[in-house]
Amino acid sequence: MKSISGKKFAKLLEHNGWVLLRVNGSQVIFYGKSGNAQRISVPVHGNKALKTGLLRHFLKVSGIPEDEL
Repeated sequence: MKSISGKKFAKLLEHNGWVLLRVNGSQVIFYGKSGNAQRISVPVHGNKALKTGLLRHFLKVSGIPEDEL
């Protein structure tokens, strides 16, 4: 799996229709597109890459295919 930073993943979520709810410190919180009541809290620590398990979970919840990274 390709690694990606929290900052880039946050941009990917916005591009896929997720809406920025708020920023709380280093956590960027999004809520799902229409019909999806999920929330995702993405840690943004500069350009530090997200860990594989967390990234895999985010992809599963958001419905974004892995090849879109």
